[in-house]
Amino acid sequence: MDYKKIIRSVPDFPKPGINFKDITTLVGNADALKTSCTDMSEKFRDRKIDAVAGIESRGFIFGSMIAVELGVGFIPVRKPGKLPAKTISASYELEYGQNVLHMHTDAVAKGQRILIVDDLLATGGTLRATCDLVEQLGGIVCGIAVVAELTFLSGRDKLKSYDLVSLVTYDEE
Repeated sequence: MDYKKIIRSVPDFPKPGINFKDITTLVGNADALKTSCTDMSEKFRDRKIDAVAGIESRGFIFGSMIAVELGVGFIPVRKPGKLPAKTISASYELEYGQNVLHMHTDAVAKGQRILIVDDLLATGGTLRATCDLVEQLGGIVCGIAVVAELTFLSGRDKLKSYDLVSLVTYDEE
């Protein structure tokens, strides 16, 4: 499937000069949504994944479906104040500041094999922070799956020690 033809580019969003890659056109297409999740699942089917961690919010869409497809549970990785029980946190750098992600302390058991899923790899901050959370709890990151990767932002450099799969890459804005 040609995902680039399905993912919409929105110029000057969220600010002038940004060409936003909008996956809502992909998730609104039942065939493309199912195929994208199957394509990402297939890359990791033989890895003995114990759970899938999805990053708020669009990572929830793909991560949940991939977890069902792999027959494993789903772990939500959320922004501050969104998880009701005890959590751990990891901060990451944004273009203009920092942000924080949280995961329940009982979400990952020592030695569990976790696949991390998100819609987009840009600078790598959120994915790196999620890897840190899984590893803080003693889990093993067996891979990272994203729908789209903005290679010109070099986010993959922060994730060199992980097996990372992207369905589509954009080499320029």
